[in-house]
Amino acid sequence: MKQIGILASILCACFAPVAWGQGNWAQFHRADMERWNPNENVLNVHNVGNLALLWSYQTGGSMVSSPAVANGVVYVGSLDNNVYALNASTGALLWSYATGDLVSSSPAVANGVVYVGSWDFNVYALNASTGALLWSYTTGNSVYSSPTLVNGVVYVGSHDFNVYALEASTGALLWSYTAGNSVDSSPAVANGVVYVGSLDKNVYALNASTGALLWSYTTGGLVESSPAVANGAVYVGSLNGKLYALNANTGAKLWSYKTVSMVESSPAVANEVVYFGTDYCFCTNVYALNASTGAKLWSYNTGGDVMSSLAVANGVAYFGSTGSDKLYALRASNGVLKWSYTVGGQVTSSPVVANGMVYVGSEDGKVYAFGLP
Repeated sequence: MKQIGILASILCACFAPVAWGQGNWAQFHRADMERWNPNENVLNVHNVGNLALLWSYQTGGSMVSSPAVANGVVYVGSLDNNVYALNASTGALLWSYATGDLVSSSPAVANGVVYVGSWDFNVYALNASTGALLWSYTTGNSVYSSPTLVNGVVYVGSHDFNVYALEASTGALLWSYTAGNSVDSSPAVANGVVYVGSLDKNVYALNASTGALLWSYTTGGLVESSPAVANGAVYVGSLNGKLYALNANTGAKLWSYKTVSMVESSPAVANEVVYFGTDYCFCTNVYALNASTGAKLWSYNTGGDVMSSLAVANGVAYFGSTGSDKLYALRASNGVLKWSYTVGGQVTSSPVVANGMVYVGSEDGKVYAFGLP
């Protein structure tokens, strides 16, 4: 009887249902600003090769927005001007909200509210359950940037050259900071500091409470990449083909790594490794670097561009490619291919991994959900 009890305990541990909420990926960066889900405990390097398409949902336009997953719902924008809420298990449409223009911004979700930008110049706050408009804030130009929500404040960039801090509950402006060009990068917020890139070639560090400039660092190219912050360093790509590691407190360069092409992809950081992609090359285009030194650990060639930002979870790195129209899963430790799936269009959307599922958008207009069959 004792052996039966032990066996039952093991079976319960192995097959217990995943608790929704522990594995949420509720905004582009996740709360850690590293594009890493340390809570994923279903998918791993041993079973990721068994991933299967569980559902897809067809929107009316191409998708470059990256999904957000919160409490059993997938939220994502489409270039058909809409924001969608889909059942995370089945793909059933829960609601959609029509903005006035394209939605390439990736939603952020917190406290029952969805925050997202639109090319109609607005940042929207929608009821996460119903899609009802709670408030909107009008900037001076299109909002490509994905909002980041920290401590009741929404941080977002605009094509009007500004970074905005908005009160999450009301949309009231707390502060704005004017850069030298468009801010398409999505802010990373850590330890009271907002880190963001601009098309003026700079990376900025701003006081999260006041918007005051703390430091800026000039790269050699436009900065569309969204920074990742980990262990006192800011990691960010530039269209001059370099990935930079900067001291988070001072902005001093710690190291840089030169690729053979542009770095539009936003870095992911996990277990002392930085992962990122490159585009406009058709050569080696996914890299893993030592986060402390910048030394290359491995690289992988998809044969196409990688504008998609990597997502790392439980020893696996996920990303999309444009040339091959595929979603990939590599072993994070050595870059060995574990799985890939060809969708119906280019994958510039960045995947998210939550509760044993992988979600991504494609320029074929579909949201895809993969899981173990």
